[in-house]
Amino acid sequence: MARLLDELDLPKALKHLTLDQLQQVAGEIREEIIDTVSKTGGHLASNLGVVELALSIHTVLDSPKDKIIWDVGHQSYAHKILTGRLERFPSLRQYGGISGFPRTDESPHDVYNTGHASTSISAALGIAKARDLRREDYSVLAVIGDGSLTGGMAFEALNHAGQLGTDIIVILNDNEMSIARNVGGLASYLSRIRTEPHLLRVRQRLDQIIKGIPIIGEDVSESVRRFKGSLKYLVVPSMLFEDLGFTYLGPLDGHDMPLLIYTIQQAKAKGGPVLIHVVTKKGKGYSPAEEDPRAFHGVSGFRVPSGKILASNSHKSMSEAFGEALVAAAAKDPRIVAITAAMPDGTGLSPFMKKYPNRFFDVGIAEGHAVTMAGGLASQGFIPVVAIYSTFLQRSYDQIVHDIALQGLHVIFAVDRAGLVGEDGPTHHGNLDIAFLRSIPGMTVMAPIDEDELVAMLDFALDMKGPCALRYPRLCAADKEKKRECPPVEHGKGVLLEDGRDVAIIALGSMVYPSLDAAEILKTEGISAAVVNARFAKPVDEPLILEIAAKCKKVLVVEEASVVGGLASEVADILCKNVEWKVQFAGLGIPDDFVAHGPRDVLLAEYGLSPDGIAKAAMRLCKPKGHVKSSRDAVHQAKSAVEGVT
Repeated sequence: MARLLDELDLPKALKHLTLDQLQQVAGEIREEIIDTVSKTGGHLASNLGVVELALSIHTVLDSPKDKIIWDVGHQSYAHKILTGRLERFPSLRQYGGISGFPRTDESPHDVYNTGHASTSISAALGIAKARDLRREDYSVLAVIGDGSLTGGMAFEALNHAGQLGTDIIVILNDNEMSIARNVGGLASYLSRIRTEPHLLRVRQRLDQIIKGIPIIGEDVSESVRRFKGSLKYLVVPSMLFEDLGFTYLGPLDGHDMPLLIYTIQQAKAKGGPVLIHVVTKKGKGYSPAEEDPRAFHGVSGFRVPSGKILASNSHKSMSEAFGEALVAAAAKDPRIVAITAAMPDGTGLSPFMKKYPNRFFDVGIAEGHAVTMAGGLASQGFIPVVAIYSTFLQRSYDQIVHDIALQGLHVIFAVDRAGLVGEDGPTHHGNLDIAFLRSIPGMTVMAPIDEDELVAMLDFALDMKGPCALRYPRLCAADKEKKRECPPVEHGKGVLLEDGRDVAIIALGSMVYPSLDAAEILKTEGISAAVVNARFAKPVDEPLILEIAAKCKKVLVVEEASVVGGLASEVADILCKNVEWKVQFAGLGIPDDFVAHGPRDVLLAEYGLSPDGIAKAAMRLCKPKGHVKSSRDAVHQAKSAVEGVT
């Protein structure tokens, strides 16, 4: 039987469908999402929860004339299906396929790129003011989750939007959890509203009664609204959003399409800032995801009939190794506390949370607050370990500088998901951390090659002074039979793993084992390669670098990080300042660009960061030269190149 979804001219056709037809489309969208994500992986539960909401929005609004911004964007699959990407949807998150997040270069219906939380209201307000300045006529709507609303930026935008009074619609999608269960006073506030909707009806009836009083009704109603001790504030908890200048509508059943369509129409007609509070169920329509929305938030793949999630890797993850090591360390030292920003599971901190609940702090989606809170704890003698994904740590750069490093506080940053993360793409790749952390005075930056070295580096970091970062990918980099002994960690000291005479490969973290494999490939070509485990991106082991450069005369630096401001830049500076003899140099890393989505191994190979790619770069470096330039000239040319050999 042909699907209605395949026959419609979407999204325009939605305005002419009956309720039964809309319900049929909702069911077909759910089936498409479940079938595709079971194969490609992706964010399942959040997308199943907003199908009716997406349909209702597109039924009322005229996209792309009207602008729709999805906060984070990991719940935009139904939106993509409804806006001309149904045929391409099976390519979701695949290399060369459509993104798992809104992308302006993918469709005119994606009016703003998103990927990090709490940004949608600010972007929507900017778009709305651009409309006003140009005297144009269209609606602007932002969809934001209750988890994203814990981010301070969302409240900055709400406050400003209420002050400006411009036409803007904000839909608060309240599903009672983000990746982990929401925490904090705001979650409790939303829970009170969600569980006592009859209070809103009481308030609405009260307003009607007051306005019905002859002659003085409107004046009395306005006085009641202005008086914070009025009955309104006794029967409705806080009414935070109205205090910020928004008309508040809700809470509504986020799966009741007639009610949603009517309310969005009313919000559009009302004008000014309007907030619609909808309550949805994560995983709606697929029982395994409904029963365990946390497990089905982001999945690598699963079997549809049983709901069994397919394991992505048999190795213990670096996140798990970190979590276990921190629990063990905390048993010996009561000063150790752990902080994360809404990611206890992803960062491996769930065991710590269960073992030491009083020493664990999940601050919600508030990375800046997490860092400065850690600074406060450190100032009083505690040892805070802040576990945040690399891409999200970017959001707290000022706090790291001003509230931690400037004061020399002993805070440890566990920088998870460093390097290329794969299918989530450019908003989630963690290739900038070395560059921005190395620029901070007093910061130590380490990168372990496997879980054993991660544990050793964590123990070292707990004992040292001042701020320190450990950056690592999610998965272990080597098979057990390839693993190397882990010598004691010394501050700023690398380790020579393989000696050689023809070329020196200085590798950092996740690139060490591929560099060892590359050295084996080079042996078959008659090239003797030395391999150095740099260990530290800051400070670097200058004596070891100079020693190996003097011996090999050819140096290749390999890192799963941006070539701008990375380890290669530092090694280039060392060679430029200290080496008087002629040295050939190349840097291999992530280019000065935003990397697309796709499998991590495919992306690494594309940028020459596979064993074959590293070996080829070393072989090019070893080719005879008709003219060898001075090391100073060579270094300056190499610093701006991904794989420039002089």
